[in-house]
Amino acid sequence: MPRNEIKIGGFGGQGVILSGYILGRAASIYDSKYATMIQAFGPEARGSACSAQLIISDEPISYPYIVAPNVMVLMSQEAYSKFTPELAPGGILLTEEDLVVTHNLRADVRHFSIPATRIAEELGKRLVLNIVMLGFATALTNLVGRDAARNAVKVSVPKGTEELNFAAFEKGYEYGLQLLKKEPEKILA
Repeated sequence: MPRNEIKIGGFGGQGVILSGYILGRAASIYDSKYATMIQAFGPEARGSACSAQLIISDEPISYPYIVAPNVMVLMSQEAYSKFTPELAPGGILLTEEDLVVTHNLRADVRHFSIPATRIAEELGKRLVLNIVMLGFATALTNLVGRDAARNAVKVSVPKGTEELNFAAFEKGYEYGLQLLKKEPEKILA
């Protein structure tokens, strides 16, 4: 796998940083890859834009900052407006379809969306929308393996919530697989 730059964006309280942490943990501990993560917050803890920026690679990473992410996972309109101009040519954009209205997308962008909030609410806990998005991203990008991501979820979420988070991950993962059956050419090589 070449070097992949990933940006996860949303607003504080959506689990953006936890998503980045889980993805980096899945890559570095359970998939034997190299990973770095930088997090950025707005002026307030909840409600303002925040992001997790990751690099995942098969080779050591000498510079931990992303330059042009080839994968973006966005869970708020503010994150979409702020971050999409940074997306690398041919990049993959994954959005929460009820919270992000896409517009003026470049023709080279491969875009997928999922109703992650609705799925999380159906599971009984809106707070797991980030884990739904993580499952979705895992299915669509091949950045980490499914088992690696599940293992990272298990050890990263609060005790007693593992089953709920596994269900959220699987719902997102299955949704992603269904989209891939419709558009297999969009997958990350």
